[in-house]
Amino acid sequence: LNGAGGDGDGDGTDDVARKGIAFSSKLRQTQACFTAIETCPVPVVAAMHGVCIGAGIDMVCCADIRLATHDTTFSVREVQLGLAADVGTLQRLPKIVGHSSRVNELCLMGTDFDGTEAHRIGFISRIYESHVALMQGAIRDVCCVIAKHSPLAVTGTKQSLLYTRDHSVQEGLEQIILHNVLALQTDDIIKTLMAKQQQQQQQQQQQQQKRQGGNAQDMVVPYEE
Repeated sequence: LNGAGGDGDGDGTDDVARKGIAFSSKLRQTQACFTAIETCPVPVVAAMHGVCIGAGIDMVCCADIRLATHDTTFSVREVQLGLAADVGTLQRLPKIVGHSSRVNELCLMGTDFDGTEAHRIGFISRIYESHVALMQGAIRDVCCVIAKHSPLAVTGTKQSLLYTRDHSVQEGLEQIILHNVLALQTDDIIKTLMAKQQQQQQQQQQQQQKRQGGNAQDMVVPYEE
């Protein structure tokens, strides 16, 4: 933006309004960086240990699933610095855990809370004793389980959950109709059902083999000279 203003030299460098407009575009760009995590079609799992404050909590609020160790320190610290958090925590955190007095307290006071408290209020879904257990659990118990499912089912589920969060139930129902009129025609459904059937057959065969093996051992007669 150019033109008369400011100190009279035409660049408007001292114009507060111009500075505000220029800063707002930068702030929107920063917000978009965090929103990109939220709208990523692939589920995002955040595994936290140590300290998660400021931009850290802004970022993990955009994740689909959050895990942490019990001694992780969280804080919406911006209010202690004289400003309001402006890239997503104030907008997403209440929708994650509910508009409760505790959320307002954490945001207005800027106090710390640990992993145990985060688990209690529903900010994280699983809690671990160490960062090693955290990473193992995040990969084995969450990511690997999700990765076994059809990518069409996973991305469709994420899109519907995110859409319904910001819309009414009826609008969410209409959205999933539009999605599934095409998604239900995928071959993944038949493949998934066949794979589950084969898995059940294998499990049944293994159980039968174990039972037969146990019966055979019961029938063994000790050798006597």
